[in-house]
Amino acid sequence: MARRVVVTGMGAITPLGLDVETFWQGLKEGKRAFSEISSFDCTDYKAKMAAEIKDFDPTKYMDFKTAKRMERFSQFAVAAATEAVEDSGLDMEKENPYRVGVIVSSGIGSMQANEREHAKLMEGKKVSPLYIPMMIANMASANISIKYGMKGKNVAIVTACASGAHSIGDSYRAIKYDDADVMVAGGAEAAICPLGVQGFTNMTALSANLDPNTCSRPFDKERDGFVIGEGSGVVVLEELEHAKARGAKIYAEVVGYGSTNDAFHITSPAEDGSGAGEAMIAAMHEAGIEPSDVQYINAHGTSTHHNDLFETRAIKYAFKDAAKNVAINSTKSMIGHLLGGAGGVEFIVCVKSITDSYVHVTSGLTNPDDECDLDYTMGSGRDLDITYAMTNNLGFGGHNATLLLKKYEA
Repeated sequence: MARRVVVTGMGAITPLGLDVETFWQGLKEGKRAFSEISSFDCTDYKAKMAAEIKDFDPTKYMDFKTAKRMERFSQFAVAAATEAVEDSGLDMEKENPYRVGVIVSSGIGSMQANEREHAKLMEGKKVSPLYIPMMIANMASANISIKYGMKGKNVAIVTACASGAHSIGDSYRAIKYDDADVMVAGGAEAAICPLGVQGFTNMTALSANLDPNTCSRPFDKERDGFVIGEGSGVVVLEELEHAKARGAKIYAEVVGYGSTNDAFHITSPAEDGSGAGEAMIAAMHEAGIEPSDVQYINAHGTSTHHNDLFETRAIKYAFKDAAKNVAINSTKSMIGHLLGGAGGVEFIVCVKSITDSYVHVTSGLTNPDDECDLDYTMGSGRDLDITYAMTNNLGFGGHNATLLLKKYEA
């Protein structure tokens, strides 16, 4: 028998704040986190802007030795998970550890480790014996489980920019069908480094706009690519009766999950929007609702030409006439694209939008593309009573993930 799944904890490490409330307040105020890259010399780079996290201290979440044995993406994941677990009030001493799992993923793992250790190899120096276990993408999940003694289902899902959303979706299903009672889920990424920036630049994905006020402007006619960001979003998902039995506060309920592939192109979404559209349809079908029941969509909204155009077509494909009545926004307009970390962070935005009855602005959008003709929350955020909220994430390789949340009702 399918079980109900609720959100009982949230944690975020973002360019707008190192906890959920600071991050959310920054979004409500319309703050933008963009500046010229400071972590390396970008003088000769075409794309110079990023949404960096500049004041993160991993030793606030773990001891110095443990921090030294983690790459930046893992540190972000453990930090976000720490906030989420503390927020949930989960006490592992009272739990069966084999019923508590972790799926916190990264689309890339550590590019910095690759750069650093490859340079050592080329110089004839010793490659670190910790290179492999620090670099690989599953170490976000692994380090969280080690910290808390969570011994249940523990995997990492690598679907590029959909990794975080797929992680939450698969965690939801694990609880729904009784593979776990509690799952710690989300994503993390830290790829602001020379190899990462040049790689995305040379495939024409990054914005070359040097104005921090307009470098990321999803759905705008003048958009020219995404701005790379970094960070992590992690949530605690829990079976409803388990949460109620321990007196946990409940933020929202997860009611639908859609996962598809475009089978079309390694970087471009399907031009007719059918792949992402079918993921949205699947999520609504699982929840037993109609498109007219959804008040809000947190779009993937990268600020690239193809994504914004084809995601708009996907929303029209899934929602038909109801597409014009749903409020849409892009969190990437203020914190850039967190790649594998985006899904977790944007899921948290959906939860906060439901609990606070508020939809934040799509910052930088002033002149919508002719075919991007839906309601993208342009100009300012707005109060909105939300029963159902949806979030989309689309990854290179054609991976589509849609999550559907509902305001919690006992």
